[in-house]
Amino acid sequence: MAENSEKKDTPLKASQGVRHILDATRFSIKGIAATQKTEAAFRQELFLAVILIPAACFLPVAPVNRILMIVSLLLILLVELLNSALESIVDMVSPDYHELAGKAKDCGSAAVMFSLFIAGVVWALSLWQTFVR
Repeated sequence: MAENSEKKDTPLKASQGVRHILDATRFSIKGIAATQKTEAAFRQELFLAVILIPAACFLPVAPVNRILMIVSLLLILLVELLNSALESIVDMVSPDYHELAGKAKDCGSAAVMFSLFIAGVVWALSLWQTFVR
């Protein structure tokens, strides 16, 4: 905790230009790694994306469908990262149970569920259009 209090006294200086892009990339990778380490759902969704994104590239679907299929998988990861961030903030601010904290976490979970539903519909319709029609 002492390390964090020392950082509060030091004003943060925003980097600029290429340095800013490199710092932002480093922080993004750090966030993905932390989420991958602590969130089982993110690991499962990442595994799914690693399998299905290459599959989408090789399936004989229309280019628009291919893009939608890949973007729908990336959407799941994006929403899961936001949900994990939300859960971390809620846990930090409200370590004890609070009804509003539970509501915030439930809303984050619902967002993930909707992203999974969207991806499922996109994939089902794309595969249906390609192989059944």
